[in-house]
Amino acid sequence: MDTAPSAQPVTTTPADGNRRRVATAAALASAVEWYDYFVFGIAAALVLGDLYFPAGSATAGVLASFATFAVGFLARPIGGIVAGHLGDKRGRKPMLVLALTLMGVSTTAIGLLPTYDTIGVAAPILLVLLRVAQGVAVGAQWGGAMLLATEYAPEGKRGVYGSVVQLGVPIGVVTANTVFLLAGALTTDSAFAAWGWRVPFLVGLLVLALAWYIHTRVEETPAFREAERALAEKEKTEQSSPLRTILRGHLGTVFLAGGSFAVNTATFYILITGVLDYTTRELDMKKSAVLTVSLCVSLTQLVLIPAAAALSDRVGRIRIYALGAAGIALWAVPLFLLIDTGSLLWLAVGTFVASCFLSIMYGPQAALFAELFTPEMRYTGASLGYQIAAVAGGGLAPFMMVLLLEATGTSMAVSGYIVVLSVIALVSIKILADRARAAEAAAEPRANADAATTAEPETQSELKTKAGTETKAGTETKAGTETKAGTETKAGTETRAESAG
Repeated sequence: MDTAPSAQPVTTTPADGNRRRVATAAALASAVEWYDYFVFGIAAALVLGDLYFPAGSATAGVLASFATFAVGFLARPIGGIVAGHLGDKRGRKPMLVLALTLMGVSTTAIGLLPTYDTIGVAAPILLVLLRVAQGVAVGAQWGGAMLLATEYAPEGKRGVYGSVVQLGVPIGVVTANTVFLLAGALTTDSAFAAWGWRVPFLVGLLVLALAWYIHTRVEETPAFREAERALAEKEKTEQSSPLRTILRGHLGTVFLAGGSFAVNTATFYILITGVLDYTTRELDMKKSAVLTVSLCVSLTQLVLIPAAAALSDRVGRIRIYALGAAGIALWAVPLFLLIDTGSLLWLAVGTFVASCFLSIMYGPQAALFAELFTPEMRYTGASLGYQIAAVAGGGLAPFMMVLLLEATGTSMAVSGYIVVLSVIALVSIKILADRARAAEAAAEPRANADAATTAEPETQSELKTKAGTETKAGTETKAGTETKAGTETKAGTETRAESAG
């Protein structure tokens, strides 16, 4: 039966200084990785359609550009599977370093890639391949960074420590938007189209420096070291693997995790990429103004995400997670009613409220996914769940938004898309919660039985000890009596002998 196993306790207690260093490294790894990933999304909405897919209408170019954006999401499960399997067998740290290196190289290469006018059809082909490399890298990265943080977390603070990795998303968005705003402000429109858009991609070289730091200064997690020993013993007899274990016994949990999170990642990419294209192309809003709103809204997530995570440590992950999903469903229609006004103020209000609900979900998500799986298969299981959501939600969301707008002529179709994903999320969360309660209920009788079994030998031992004590006492009493009798007899004999003499 497919159940969500509980997390295993970590017996090794890392030093506080080491915890802080690891948490900081994990947060930075997440931030730079997501920065590299998001600059492609912003560029896809602004310039890549014209530069790499020039044939056809403007809408066709945007669709082609967003399709390339989506390809990165289709590649993410590959990164999650490969890095998850190796990360559960070889360690969290080496997979994170490899993911950062791949992302840095591929992002920098996009910044140097010639356009369609220069090398023809080879340009979009190479762009797609590099986007695939980005997808593999980010698919591998999230599990490694998340587990470095959560598996070093002190007791009762796994949600907070997991949220530092989740902060990488808003930090990446803020940084990517800031760099694009600066590039646009410091260049003319023609210069931006010619070379200004490349600058944000070339910043990807900094990722390589962080990869080297993590490789040389960060230690492997205590939970993995424990799981590594257990897995080594298991493999001697069973030759099992984390991926095979997930596929055979816990695939349902993986899909439920993905179903619970798809609405979050879909709505997020609609807000940062789809809305950017929609407001600038359809509503004639200024690019810089929309980017500024996106940047400011992302800044608020830096407070909301850790707050939601901290609350989940106190009242439970599922409750906070479900609250966020329900809020997204209720806000889907008002969101686009406000955006359609064409007002910058109402755009800010609509996206801010939506961002609040996204943060409520996203804060506890890392700890929740980590707790669905035991350490020896945690990288694989959590990564697969996350990346399935990324494909079903995030990768297709901007593309689906453009298709729905073109087919229906109304943004309410996009609201309906979000509502459907919200319902799927709430159903998935309900099933996960029911399974958790069932697992707890099943574990309680086993715990009582184990306690009884443990107590029984102790009782028997006590009885044996008591019996032995009584036997010894009886023997000692008897021996004492015999000795006394013998002594008395001897004494009497001696007295009589003396009298006779």
